[in-house]
Amino acid sequence: MSENNLKITLTDSAAVEVTKRLAQSGEEDQLLRVFVEAGGCSGFEYAMSFDTQKESDILLQSAGIQFITDESSLAYMNGSVIDFDDGLNGKGFDIQNPNASSTCGCGRSFS
Repeated sequence: MSENNLKITLTDSAAVEVTKRLAQSGEEDQLLRVFVEAGGCSGFEYAMSFDTQKESDILLQSAGIQFITDESSLAYMNGSVIDFDDGLNGKGFDIQNPNASSTCGCGRSFS
């Protein structure tokens, strides 16, 4: 798979929330890190944090936001869309992953 085909998309609402949280953190050299780790009730769990870029990271950009991930996480999440919903029944960040064969009711874990 060429690097041009590798992507994770942030919706506009997710980009606004990331920008707001990054500003609140006060860390100017930090980027959003999107990753997958073992755990959750379905085997894998999505995670996000603010971190500095490491040499092995893959730098992505969507909706005007630069963010990082690692090669393994991108293999699981390629083609995913990250949204943010803070409405009455909103659950915060929501990841729609076309590679997940099943997801948990919490929306944070998958297999």
